[in-house]
Formats: sequence, C-alpha cells, structure tokens
Amino acid sequence: MACEIVGIIGGSGLGDCLAGHLTDTQMEVVDTPFGAPSGPVVVGQWGDRRVAFLNRHGQGHCFSPSKVPYAANVFAMKQLGVHTLLATGAVGSLQEAISPGDLVIVDQFIDKTFKRRTSFFDQGAVHCELSDPVCAGLAETLNRAAQSIQVKTHAQGTYVCMEGPQFSTRAESRMHRLWGGDLIGMTAMPEAKLAREAQMCYGLIALASDYDCWRPHDASKGKHALLQEIFGNLQMATDHCIDLIEAVLKSDKALVREGCACRKSLELAVWTPESARDPKQQAQLAPLFL
Repeated sequence: MACEIVGIIGGSGLGDCLAGHLTDTQMEVVDTPFGAPSGPVVVGQWGDRRVAFLNRHGQGHCFSPSKVPYAANVFAMKQLGVHTLLATGAVGSLQEAISPGDLVIVDQFIDKTFKRRTSFFDQGAVHCELSDPVCAGLAETLNRAAQSIQVKTHAQGTYVCMEGPQFSTRAESRMHRLWGGDLIGMTAMPEAKLAREAQMCYGLIALASDYDCWRPHDASKGKHALLQEIFGNLQMATDHCIDLIEAVLKSDKALVREGCACRKSLELAVWTPESARDPKQQAQLAPLFL
C-alpha cells in the first residue's frame, strides 16, 4: 500500500474542502501536452494512503462544466503515477427513489456533451472498450465501504451528462427519465472516457442535491428558500461522501489493482500500425501506456 497513489477529483461540494483532509501535503504544478489542469495537484497522506487531489472546477469554482480541462486533469494525474482515480460530482435526481442527500455509485453514462475534447488521440485510430465505463472492482469496494458506515448509498445508477451550463427543460428531464437515466449532471464526461484511455481504474460517487425539474418543486417555497434547501442537501451529501471516501481509504482493500482489465485498456485499442504512428505524439502520450 505504501507505494500506491490514489487520485481524487472533487467536484461541486467537495472541491474546496476535501484537500483539507490531507496531511504532509505538497503542491504539484503539472504541465501536460493538453495544457494546464484545473489547478495544482495537492499530494499528501490520508491515513496510510498516498493521495493526489485535484479540484475539478479550480480554486473558487472558476471553471464552468464546458471549460474544465478534462484531458489535462486526467493526464496530470497519470503523470504523477495515479492508476486509480476516484471522482465525485453533484447531480440532480431523475428517480423518486434517489432522494436529495443520497449518494450513488455510478455504473453507466449517457453522454450528451458536444463541446469537449473526448480523446487524447488526435491522430491514428484508437478505440477503447467502454461498455462498462467504470471499474467494477472499485465500485464494489465503494459499496462495501458504504455499508460499513450506514450511509444511504445506491449501488448503481445511470448518469446522463449534459453540456450545460443551463439546466434541463422539463421536457428534456422527462426524456432523460424515459431513456433510463437516474441522474443528471454536467461533468462526468468526458472524464470517464479519458480515464479509460489513460488505463486507470475509474469510479464516480454522485451526490444528489435535488430532484431535477421533472418533479415539481414545493409551490409554497420561494426561490431563495428552494436554493437554500438545495445547498443544504448538497452539504449533507458532501458530509456523507467524505465519510465514504475516508472509509475506503482507511480500509485494507487494495485500491490499485494492476491486474484489472482497466489497466490494460489500450492493449488492443490502437489500430494504427506502428509504421504509421506519429513519433512525436507517441513520445508525448507515453505516460498513458504505463
């Protein structure tokens, strides 16, 4: 365990507070072929685990979902030696059973984004398997940890990722439910796709802040009261999520599994023959193949 380093990307709710749980920290300013990440990566100890933490939206929440440098974020983590990446993010609930304040261990995605870089590979043909877009072993570990601390956690859920920054129309929200969506958010994609291209074990804890607009809000509450309620739900979910992350990191379960299929996702994915590959790009992208 001593040589492992676990990456954590914190989204809305956790982005500005999770780093405070690390000790013996140092700030790593990482340069990548895809520009700068959202900010310096904080590397430190959480119990016996070595952890690299990155605030997805930047200090002070300065990056909107479409502007988050996803490729730089994931690449920076891989350059630092991260092979397991645990992400968090706030979502709206598309299902009555997922209440505000609940956590969901996401297992599937529907990607509706269209403005973002979705691959590290500009040249050549690289096709990663993505039928199961999160690491099953990491998801199982998260669910076991949730049971141990009695946090209301749903063992699976389909996350619909929209471009934003506006929220859904009511018609869209109803459509997402018909598609089989359980959650609506703006940041899981292309992060999960890029993590697979980086041969990382990726897991996502979603924090339900409210019901999406398919479900009418309480007409007796004004807009300010509703907003405060959402913030309160997000804070509750944030507290639960920190408890879950702490339980996972303090467990004796291996979080970095070198034998996992996620760690070999590029093995059969590169279809361009060696003779036709760009040597410069190969050198730049070498960390992805480690």
